[in-house]
Amino acid sequence: MIEIVEKLENRLEEIDRLLSEGVSGSDRKALIELNRERRRVDDILQTGREYRRVKTAIDEANEILKTSDDNDLKSMAKEELAQYQPGFEQLENEFRMKLLPRDPDDDKPAIVEIRAGTGGDEAGLFAGDLFRMYQRYSENKGWKIEPMNTSAANMGGFKEITFSVEGIDAYGQLKYESGVHRVQRVPATETQGRIHTSAVTVAVFPEAEEVDIEIKEKDLKVDVYRSSGPGGQSVNTTDSAVRITYIPTGLVVTCQDEKSQLKNKVKALKVLRSRLLDFRKAEQEAKMAQERRSMVSTGDRSAKIRTYNFPQGRVTDHRISLSLYKLEDVLSGNVDALIDPLRDFDRQKKLKAHAAAPAKAK
Repeated sequence: MIEIVEKLENRLEEIDRLLSEGVSGSDRKALIELNRERRRVDDILQTGREYRRVKTAIDEANEILKTSDDNDLKSMAKEELAQYQPGFEQLENEFRMKLLPRDPDDDKPAIVEIRAGTGGDEAGLFAGDLFRMYQRYSENKGWKIEPMNTSAANMGGFKEITFSVEGIDAYGQLKYESGVHRVQRVPATETQGRIHTSAVTVAVFPEAEEVDIEIKEKDLKVDVYRSSGPGGQSVNTTDSAVRITYIPTGLVVTCQDEKSQLKNKVKALKVLRSRLLDFRKAEQEAKMAQERRSMVSTGDRSAKIRTYNFPQGRVTDHRISLSLYKLEDVLSGNVDALIDPLRDFDRQKKLKAHAAAPAKAK
């Protein structure tokens, strides 16, 4: 394990050298990947160096206890062991988890789509609640969020809203939000105080760059039309809204939030690339017969992942049977209270599979 730390340090030095020398300006993908790799290696090294420091201290203390006749030295060694040994196993486990292969898309920006499902106006209102939750969560993370397409519902909610989230590890964290989000509460329109159950679907894709997905103009059907949503003066009087159909698959993407037809087309193409990348990944996983992700829904919206119960102030994530009685805190942007346990569960599962791999190979 210590040798791994040294190899990572050497790789970090190599990456810094390549970045300082300057990667070829035309090789944009290589530059992007180098910067992403640097962030990953640096993050692993923070834990790896702490592991090396503690491991060295424990080994030296044990050596003193075995070989030294100096009682004062032995006493100091025992104090060091008492300090470092209790947390060493957890530190080692954390280091091992960080060394596990990562999803290469984790560092990419995310495209998030929220759609009202069953429940009428109440589902639209909750779609708005979820959007605001992710807005606050992104603000807490220092991420940049940009709406790309909105379809307003009655009473201030959304029938559908698509937005991008740009920041470190944006997709890597938000991908755990994909699936059906169920809400149980008394709607504002309910006069008899009855609790209603509604559902909203959330889909999260890694934002695909031009280097990831090549889209040929001949494969696109582009329609322009007059926007039907809010947007200020002239947005509803010009043909600025854009609908793009990807002919090979029939996939349709619309964007109408901008007054400029060109800007709407650029945003629509960004969403199209991300959906196609997600579709390609799903195809590859099916061909390789991989076990379906237990926590991340890759376009399959049938599985309920979470319930927000307002009367009890409870939010439950059904994938890991976790219930938290701090619903308002979560909706205020503390989504890490749910995402962190999901990520830990995912890593532990991968760690067990990784540890069992050599035995299976035998």
